Amino acid sequence: MFTGLSAFAPTPLAEAAVDEAAYGRLIARLARAGVDSIGALGSTGSYAYLDRSERARAVAVAVRHADEVPVIAGVGALRVRDILHHVEDAQKAGASAVILAPMTYEALSDDEVFALYEEVCANLSVPLAVYDNPVATRVTFSDELHARVAQLRPVAAIKLPLPAAGVDVLAARVARLRALIPATVAVGVSGDDAAAAGLSAGCDLWFSVLGGTLPVECLELVRAAQVGLVDDASAASARLQPIWQLFARYGTYRVIAGLTEQLGLVPRMNLPRPVRPLDAEGVRRVAEALAVADISL
Repeated sequence: MFTGLSAFAPTPLAEAAVDEAAYGRLIARLARAGVDSIGALGSTGSYAYLDRSERARAVAVAVRHADEVPVIAGVGALRVRDILHHVEDAQKAGASAVILAPMTYEALSDDEVFALYEEVCANLSVPLAVYDNPVATRVTFSDELHARVAQLRPVAAIKLPLPAAGVDVLAARVARLRALIPATVAVGVSGDDAAAAGLSAGCDLWFSVLGGTLPVECLELVRAAQVGLVDDASAASARLQPIWQLFARYGTYRVIAGLTEQLGLVPRMNLPRPVRPLDAEGVRRVAEALAVADISL
C-alpha cells in the first residue's frame, strides 16, 4: 500500500460530531478514483481535535466505504495511553495500517521519541508509517533517529516533510535515508508542492493532502512520475500551483476545508473551534485558484 498516491481525506464535521454520511461519500469517491491508499484522520482530517469515540467511528466509516483500497489511520495523541486506544480501535475497524506523528506539549528527546514508537509497535498487528512533521509537532527527526525507528517492526514507511532548504536537497536526503533504513521501509514525500520533485527524487509515494479532495488531478501527477515522465509530472504540478500558493498563505487545513465545500463535496465543512474557516477574501481566492487551474466537478 505504500506506493503511488496515498490520499488523505478531510473529515467533515457537523456541529456536534463527524458528518458520517458526508465522510463516507468522500471516502467512496477516492476509492472510485483509484488511489493507492486512503489516509483517514490525518492532519487535515482533524484527528487532533476528535475524541476517541469520534475517531473510532471515523475509521470504521472509512474502512466501510473504501472498498478494497487500504486505509491508513492516524493514531497520534499526546499520551501513549491514548495512542494505544486509537491503535486498538483502528485495528478493530479493519484499518490496513496506522500513521503516527509524535505529538508534543513538552519537548521530546530522541530517546523519548524512539521509546514512543517502540511501545506502539509492540502493540501493533498492522504496518506503521512514521509521520515526520516538525512544523506541527516540534520534533525534528535526524537521519539517525529515522534509522533507529525504522528498525522496529512493523514500521513500513516514513512520511518526510519538504526540507527547509527546498526540493534541491530532497534527493540527497532520500539517498542518505535509503542507506540507513531497511529496504522494506518505503519513503514518501508529504509537501504537496514538492510531490513531483519528491517522486522524481526516488520517493515511493506521495502522502497527499490535496489528493483527498482532488484525487484525479493528483493521480495524473503520480502516474506520470511513476513511469519517468518528469516533464508531465511537473506540468501536472504546475497546474495545481495556485492551490499550493494558497496552502502557503492560509495553511492546508483551512484551504482544504474551503476547497471541499466550494466543490460541493460536502454540504458544510465546519472546522473545530477555535479554528476558524477562511474569511471572505480567502473564499474568493479559493474560487480563483480553482478557475485558474480549470478544476470543477
